[in-house]
Amino acid sequence: SLRALESLMTEFFHDCTTNERKREIEELLNNFAQQIGAWRFCLYFLSSTRNDYVMMYSLTVFENLINKMWLGVPSQDKMEIRSCLPKLLLAHHKTLPYFIRNKLCKVIVDIGRQDWPMFYHDFFTNILQLIQSPVTTPLGLIMLKTTSEELACPREDLSVARKEELRKLLLDQVQTVLGLLTGILETVWDKHSVTAATPPPSPTSGESGDLLSNLLQSPSSAKLLNQPIPILDAESEYICSLALECLAHLFSWIPLSASITPSLLTTIFHFARFGCDIRARKMASVNGSSQNCVLGQERGRLGVLAMSCINELMSKNCVPMEFEEYLLRMFQQTFYLLQKITKDNNAHTVKSRLEELDESYIEKFTDFLRLFVSVHLRRIESYSQFPVVEFLTLLFKYTFHQPTHEGYFSCLDIWTLFLDYLTSKIKSRLGDKEAVLNRYEDALVLLLTEVLNRIQFRYNQAQLEELDDETLDDDQQTEWQRYLRQSLEVVAKVMELLPTHAFSTLFPVLQDNLEVYLGLQQFIVTSGSGHRLNITAENDCRRLHCSLRDLSSLLQAVGRLAEYFIGDVFAARFNDALTVVERLVKVTLYGSQIKLYNIETAVPSVLKPDLIDVHAQSLAALQAYSHWLAQYCSEAHRQNTQQFVTLISTTMDAITPLISTKVQDKLLLSACHLLVSLATTVRPVFLISIPAVQKVFNRITDASAQRLVDKAQVLVCRALSNILLLPWPNLPENEQQWPVRSINHASLISALSRDYRNLKPNAVAPQRKMPLDDTKVIIHQTLSVLDDIVENISGESTKSRQICYQSLQESVQVSLALFPAFIHQSDVTDEMLSFFLTLFRGLRVQMGTCCPWFSDSSEKYIGFHAGPQRNISLAIVTGCRVVEKFLKILQVVVQEPGQVFKPFLPSIISLCMEQVYPIIAERPSPDVKAELFELLFRTLHHNWRYFFKSTVLASVQRGIAEEQMENEPQFSAIMQAFGQSFLQPDIHLFKQNLFYLETLNTKQKLYHKKIFRTTMLFQFVNVLLQVLVHKSHDLLQEEIGIAIYNMASVDFDGFFAAFLPEFLTSCDGVDANQKNVLGRNFKMDRDLPSFTQNVHRLVNDLRYYRLCNDSLPPGTVKL
Repeated sequence: SLRALESLMTEFFHDCTTNERKREIEELLNNFAQQIGAWRFCLYFLSSTRNDYVMMYSLTVFENLINKMWLGVPSQDKMEIRSCLPKLLLAHHKTLPYFIRNKLCKVIVDIGRQDWPMFYHDFFTNILQLIQSPVTTPLGLIMLKTTSEELACPREDLSVARKEELRKLLLDQVQTVLGLLTGILETVWDKHSVTAATPPPSPTSGESGDLLSNLLQSPSSAKLLNQPIPILDAESEYICSLALECLAHLFSWIPLSASITPSLLTTIFHFARFGCDIRARKMASVNGSSQNCVLGQERGRLGVLAMSCINELMSKNCVPMEFEEYLLRMFQQTFYLLQKITKDNNAHTVKSRLEELDESYIEKFTDFLRLFVSVHLRRIESYSQFPVVEFLTLLFKYTFHQPTHEGYFSCLDIWTLFLDYLTSKIKSRLGDKEAVLNRYEDALVLLLTEVLNRIQFRYNQAQLEELDDETLDDDQQTEWQRYLRQSLEVVAKVMELLPTHAFSTLFPVLQDNLEVYLGLQQFIVTSGSGHRLNITAENDCRRLHCSLRDLSSLLQAVGRLAEYFIGDVFAARFNDALTVVERLVKVTLYGSQIKLYNIETAVPSVLKPDLIDVHAQSLAALQAYSHWLAQYCSEAHRQNTQQFVTLISTTMDAITPLISTKVQDKLLLSACHLLVSLATTVRPVFLISIPAVQKVFNRITDASAQRLVDKAQVLVCRALSNILLLPWPNLPENEQQWPVRSINHASLISALSRDYRNLKPNAVAPQRKMPLDDTKVIIHQTLSVLDDIVENISGESTKSRQICYQSLQESVQVSLALFPAFIHQSDVTDEMLSFFLTLFRGLRVQMGTCCPWFSDSSEKYIGFHAGPQRNISLAIVTGCRVVEKFLKILQVVVQEPGQVFKPFLPSIISLCMEQVYPIIAERPSPDVKAELFELLFRTLHHNWRYFFKSTVLASVQRGIAEEQMENEPQFSAIMQAFGQSFLQPDIHLFKQNLFYLETLNTKQKLYHKKIFRTTMLFQFVNVLLQVLVHKSHDLLQEEIGIAIYNMASVDFDGFFAAFLPEFLTSCDGVDANQKNVLGRNFKMDRDLPSFTQNVHRLVNDLRYYRLCNDSLPPGTVKL
């Protein structure tokens, strides 16, 4: 049968085997594995075959037997298996392929997980003996690591009591194990240290400079860490790597305690030095043999593993008092390594040293630094013997010599964490602000200067040219944009701490580049076809390209800092801000006047995009100062300064020429966004009277003018509408000139919707037929503009919304008339419904007049009052987005507090429950469901009194009278729909609906209502418990546990006395005795943490018992 199995396995994995045949073989093998006693064959196969597939299959049979059927295996067989498998491992571990050997170790550990210490008392002692015997040390370490992985946090189902027992048993062994591992690592180190020839100290290698003696208090530890790193043979290296892997896994779950001794930590640090030992790598490459190169890599790997151990310890936030001393020592030793890595006065050599180190080692080291700053800095900073400023110096060198962009990004993240820490420290201790800032000022200024240099081609051209500026990542930004954004975040955070320093560092650099840009005018010559930039020498073009790229980055930097000139510091920093804004206004006007975006250049593919980008960035930077301008506007309003008026009108002169179809989109959109900010954020009273603004009005309302691209057209219309609609700041209501503005707004909207309104069928003059596509274009263009105008006014004062609604009335009527005509064009109905949805949301109160129509078209669209179901079924299948929009509109309707919409409530609920719900309930796809349940939730939440009439008397006599219940059938149907949704696999819907029920309970005491308490409460608890048992929504374990608690807490007595016994009685797959144990283990705790713990224990143990019972052979009699 062994030969047969070998040929079956070979056939199964052969390329030519068909899927059909593979299924046959799989079924055959599964049936074989299910037989009682199949393991005896597998034991024979394991000892007699050399075929990897057969060995793997045999081990899988054992794994299945131990994890799923162990309870039903006769004890004699168990003893045999427990003795045979370890013998097999001992006999063959040197010759087996590593993956077979590891699998065999896992199978033996699985037995230990079931039987140790009761039936397999020497399981752990055997592992310790293997580790102590030199011949089997590697095998023992593999067993130890597997034990740590499988027993400390067992993955398979075990009872909670067993899980706790295993963890306790392991914790008892921790001290012994750590002692053994320390011994192994120390022995290897000492044995090889003796043989490493110690070079005589050279007079120049004064390694323990001042900084080092600062970091390491005791000279002995400095001396210890300066020993040369020994050269290990392959065997020792393998053993050390296994020992370090074990330590890393142990550290992931054992608590910080005295078991982790100073000598163990020191030993780990010795091995961490392997990662920064370049000498060994150089020797390996000099000797040239491939084996030596591999050795070099292995040594690097030891460093990586040691750093993993250190990081496991570092990531623990809970540090007992007695361990703080160790932590300090760890930091000192790691910073010794950091100093070793960055030790050199010559920047080039530091960088080349970092390039020579293993990339994973650098990653681990960076992780260490991140953990240090984010978790431990606040703890360590107070130690007088820890020199934080010197640490920052090392971190600075480490950051700015990173060999890769990713490495540099990671280091910038660390600086961001540090700056956040400083900022919050200063906010919490304002009295010490000066002292804290003085301590770190030099470091911060240095950081700022260096980060600014790094984003400039002038200083960092080689690196910046490597960055990709075309491919977008998941965050929709290119590598270059990400680089710039992260750098500017650091600049901004320094600005927040040291505003004057930051400004005086950045502004002069900006000035230098601006002068180059503003000086281009003298090189412009008129040629036949227009204007040309007379700079042609290759070197000059390259220098200009770099200068323009830098100017663009610095403009973004200046824009990013705008927020630090407003609010409380407006007056104090007014002059700096005014200088910036005046420069920006000058630059934007200059760009628009000499039309740099249309100029011919010697290298059009490079310089033209550069010039456009600078122009666009100058507009964007000016837009960033719109909040500053708004604050200046309210100050200017009091003083009426001409200076402010000039700033705004000059800005408009810069914007107007760019609002044209001849301008590139990037520049056009920047100009439009700036215009929107002036109209919305700044809102100067005189804006409408500026000639440049009048010009834009005329261009947009002129029917013959060419339309801008969609996005720009929408933005410009939004700006013009806002100029007329938004109230002017600092002016009383009677000075707002609403009548005039209202008339102007009506004519603006009339001009914008001219073509759209002409689509309305007219009884007098029958409409001439326009091609459908043209009609669709008009509908799309008009509705996108109107939709945006309404959306942007939705949060404003009632007066603004009223004017907007009056102007839109005719367009709304046209839309209502057109809607039925396009009922079969789902793209058009989708857009129209989006528009209605925005109208309802934005102009809620004003939309009352639409209700009659709404009811009418609902009927047309979704057979509203119990119309034929075919309609809606078709609607949902063909245009579920349209149905979703419809439900969204209904969500707005049911939330309205007034009486206008209340009459529609019964029909809305019947639409949901009788028309929509029956169709989507059966469909697996989540479409429409989320919107429908949100509508049901909002119906309940905002119309609670439609179901529960609360009288004043009832609320006074709270305990006596229950609230009156109305519309009970509808309420029950809604609740049942919620209950049904918990039986479906869609996790998003489950989470949403659970949240809705919990909200209704928090706000309206849903679970306490009599109807819920008496007829639904325990049905819901039952469903939620079953979901936990089936592990179908495991990601929501915590939320489900809390919901069960909230429901049970309404009637704890009922839960413990009636529900729990009934639930256990109805559980199949467990016997009466097991049910009793489950019931007994569920303590009668009434606080949330203990109760949810009991729920999870019940669920875990119920699953475990079922697994055990399934594993018993058929016909087993249980007493």
